[in-house]
Amino acid sequence: MNTMQARRNHHPDTTRRRFTTSRDILRTRLLTCAGEAAALSHVSPRSSSTTVSPVSPENALHNPRAVASLIDHTLLKPEATQQDIGLLCGEARDFGFASVCIHPYWVRFAADQLSASSVRICTVIGFPLGANDTRTKITEAGLALSAGATELDMVQNIGALRSHAFDAVQGEIAQLAQLAHSGGALLKVILETCLLTDDEKIASCRLAVESEADFVKTSTGFSTAGATVADVQLMRRHVSAAMGVKASGGVRTLDALRQMVAAGANRIGTSSGVSILRELQSAAAAPLQVPHLSHAKDQY
Repeated sequence: MNTMQARRNHHPDTTRRRFTTSRDILRTRLLTCAGEAAALSHVSPRSSSTTVSPVSPENALHNPRAVASLIDHTLLKPEATQQDIGLLCGEARDFGFASVCIHPYWVRFAADQLSASSVRICTVIGFPLGANDTRTKITEAGLALSAGATELDMVQNIGALRSHAFDAVQGEIAQLAQLAHSGGALLKVILETCLLTDDEKIASCRLAVESEADFVKTSTGFSTAGATVADVQLMRRHVSAAMGVKASGGVRTLDALRQMVAAGANRIGTSSGVSILRELQSAAAAPLQVPHLSHAKDQY
């Protein structure tokens, strides 16, 4: 009887159910946190249905916990040392950020540092250009997952997209989504919006949706510009309500974060998370007024 039970526990269908449950838990936590902060959407733990309940961001984003839960605390500078990554992990744990976003080399170290916390481990794939062979991205993603990554931010093949090689772009995203989900992880697709026309941004969003990715993301922070309100609004309009939108690149202040959330983002990639929370804690939050951000280049 024990042997039969063991076989059932290791049956592929059982394994897929377990991974799917893990992914659903992550998605539920992700969208619930976003609901606390911006009320963009809420997924009930007992239901897969999604309901949209708009709430004024200038009221919702006074809560430091809710703001922190939106932030991927990011350090992608190539010169970052182990001490720097350790400090990043400590800040993420202390402030309650959604994740740390780091290069693949540091994933195992960060996973060890944050093993007793709820902070997720996010890393980048095909970063920052996205022009790798798909097999390279898949190998990189597999190694990251085995090291402890729970979220993968992949750069789409920008040149292939602009060449209208849509099947190649979708196939790559779909393979990475399947790999991530088989390990209970989330997949975010970095569009690099500053290099795309609006039509190309829309096509990228639709390919990400069809490939069953979990998020679309504006930028790497290493190209000609970062997130803009207009791009976040466009992305939100062209993905499903259950899909996340991550704004990254140039989001350095509480006001900038609130603009992105008001535009439709439910995750923010920034290296300025600590200063944003200190800004929130030290002064009353300013009303949401400025219509868009500067296009200045920034590494998150």
